[in-house]
Amino acid sequence: MSSIKSHAVCLPFPAQGHVNPMMQLAKLLHSRGFHITFVNTDFNHRRLIRSRGEEAVKGLPDFRYEAIPDGLPPSDSDATQCVPAICDSTRKNCLAPFLELLSKLNSSPQLPPVTCIVCDGIMNCGTKAAQLIGVPYVQLWTSSTVSFLGFLHYKELAQRGIVPFKDEGFVSDGTLEMPIDWIPGMPNMRLKDLPSFIRTTDPDDIMWNYAMEVSQECLKSSSIIFNTFDEFEKEVLQVIASKSPNIYAIGPLTSLSRNLHNSLNSSLWKEDTSCIEWLNTMKPKSVVYVNYGSVTVMSNHHLEEFAWGLANSKYPFLWVVRPDVVMGESAVFPREFMEAIKGRGLITSWCPQQQVLSHPAVGVFLTHCGWNSLLEAVSEGVPLICWPFFGDQQTNCRYSCTTWDNGMEINPDVKRKDVEALVKEIMEGDNGQRIRQKALEWKRKAKSAISVGGSSVTNFDRMIKEALRQG
Repeated sequence: MSSIKSHAVCLPFPAQGHVNPMMQLAKLLHSRGFHITFVNTDFNHRRLIRSRGEEAVKGLPDFRYEAIPDGLPPSDSDATQCVPAICDSTRKNCLAPFLELLSKLNSSPQLPPVTCIVCDGIMNCGTKAAQLIGVPYVQLWTSSTVSFLGFLHYKELAQRGIVPFKDEGFVSDGTLEMPIDWIPGMPNMRLKDLPSFIRTTDPDDIMWNYAMEVSQECLKSSSIIFNTFDEFEKEVLQVIASKSPNIYAIGPLTSLSRNLHNSLNSSLWKEDTSCIEWLNTMKPKSVVYVNYGSVTVMSNHHLEEFAWGLANSKYPFLWVVRPDVVMGESAVFPREFMEAIKGRGLITSWCPQQQVLSHPAVGVFLTHCGWNSLLEAVSEGVPLICWPFFGDQQTNCRYSCTTWDNGMEINPDVKRKDVEALVKEIMEGDNGQRIRQKALEWKRKAKSAISVGGSSVTNFDRMIKEALRQG
């Protein structure tokens, strides 16, 4: 049987927010009979073992883990790697080891030959390797489709002489408020709402150039999967389809893959599940859930402002504070704050987010607006308080607050009184009531997309036939 099985090699970009959706897609392909080889970097492979034990990388007979080097100096750190360094390094160093791995897989008599490659939209070594060995491939774009459209217009920002900026004054002189009304499918946008890598004065800035190149390359690729659903990003999907016809909106991937092989997990952080027991003791829709994702860092001052804003709102809260969330130091809370929140505030280092968001006690999610977090909240009908940090988060925040209408934005220079006021508004205000209703509408639409005959399920079937040419 194994000799006739389709064999998909899945290659995520080595950051938590990219590994998770690729794992969800891999599980979906596995459920359709594909043999899967899931390829982490050596660094993340070791992190997975540290956070979940050796069992985590054992896989299944037809779902196996492999690892390749990322080209960076060895490190045993348990934090997320420097983003520009890992972007630059994977681009320059991963093709050769990935080709070597494919050759090893193809020469193993125990395995079916590789029939297709599923790679992250920003791991161009995956598409190059597929072309070199002559198998079909598809790319998974793991951030929002709206941000993809923003990245595609980086080139035009440069041609118009807007970016890179002339000097650092752009940060505070109102330049970022400039309306951007020339991108089709993206109304109500300002410069500051475009993915944040435009915020540079250096024409050689790694992230600005990297984002511009990989998005253009991804567009030229034969097929792209977006982790979204047709109705959620309709206008933008139509614009991208006019430039690249083979696109597939298959999401939310977390919901589509939820009941498939929970033994296969991609969390690089050790999860604290005791928070679920704590939530069980809380009233419905009463808890503020706070999580800034796996990369965001902030100043100790902002951490304190968030802390006192949450305490002063008088609502119970569950707050995920990673060990590395404060720039260059450990997060330490004042003793008075810990006293003030006794019995109604739970602080933990990481949690099973999907379980938390689906818990009836959760009433609002204070988030950095990373795409995985935003989609998980949409799937569960949880309204948002948005504090975007970098990358696509500014774009996602803008859409959440103006187009999808399921969130409210907090001032980037966060103040405790703002945190308190926004929590109270979403939990009990008139505007909050409207946003909560909208969040529930999106939940219904997301559920419809992943139901039998729904758009995401139909698009998934179509992608397997057309892009991977299997079945």
